[in-house]
Amino acid sequence: MGKHTGDAVVVAEGLRKRFGQTQALDGLDLTVPAGQVYGLLGPNGAGKSTSVRVFATLTRPDEGRATVAGHDVVREAGAVRREIGLAGQHAALDEQLTGRENLRIFGRLFHLGTKRARERADELLERFDLAHAADRLVKTYSGGMRRRLDLISSLIVSPTVLFLDEPTTGLDPRSRNEIWDTVRDLVGQGTTVLLTTQYLDEADQLAHNIAVIDTGKVIASGTPDELKARIGGRIDVTVGDAAEIPDAARALAVLADTGTEPDVDADRRLLSVPVGADSLALPDIVRQLDQAGVKAVDVGIRRPTLDEVFLTLTGKPTTTTTEEAAR
Repeated sequence: MGKHTGDAVVVAEGLRKRFGQTQALDGLDLTVPAGQVYGLLGPNGAGKSTSVRVFATLTRPDEGRATVAGHDVVREAGAVRREIGLAGQHAALDEQLTGRENLRIFGRLFHLGTKRARERADELLERFDLAHAADRLVKTYSGGMRRRLDLISSLIVSPTVLFLDEPTTGLDPRSRNEIWDTVRDLVGQGTTVLLTTQYLDEADQLAHNIAVIDTGKVIASGTPDELKARIGGRIDVTVGDAAEIPDAARALAVLADTGTEPDVDADRRLLSVPVGADSLALPDIVRQLDQAGVKAVDVGIRRPTLDEVFLTLTGKPTTTTTEEAAR
């Protein structure tokens, strides 16, 4: 199993899927290179989870075509399942069993045989730092430990592609960092990860490339830096005297690509104005302020966050509400 880094390991062409009156996918096109984390971002109901369910052969598309590791998800569903791992939004573990017993059962379900299932369970527990808790009941695990065990249970057969659907929803920051480290380790070992997430900082941390999905189709794609560059940045200037705010505002309006009037926080004596991707260097900004007779105490160019990219592209704020699995 496996593809060379750079090959297209997941491909979607014109995928459409309707649930009743809801058009979950509306001509989705996607190409996921091998050997990286590919992030799917979008507001609730955008089609992220439906996409994953199609790729994982859990949902058949109404129209279009998708392949995973070169296999058609409809005509060669069995071959696709042998290439993939899937960790959904809710852990698929038996809490009345130990971590080791859970992994051994998954191994048997994947027809590894008793001996190999035992060996594989031990390998994964050691590799992902759960050996110390292997013989405890899962019901005694923390949320982060349960999520990590659920994730590694999808690695029993060393998948070519791992689908992670909202893998850190509800976890505390420390547990999220543990999952992130696990994902990085997987990619380092050659697994391609397709990640859906509601956390923009998670995509920024992990994803090599991102596709923004809205209303069932991809509306933008690229690296995190490329997406940020599409909406430019902001110039932030703090003046020493509130009396200088009008002059500073006129100077900054000249620097803005569209002549936009700056946002002004009079209490903090802070002015902020959007600029294009090819924003001016700091010396140019300082020179413009000097020519206007403004004595700035702080000047900076701030790159946009992925949250701002998301809002600009979709017209919707990010949300912490988990997307319904079938939408």
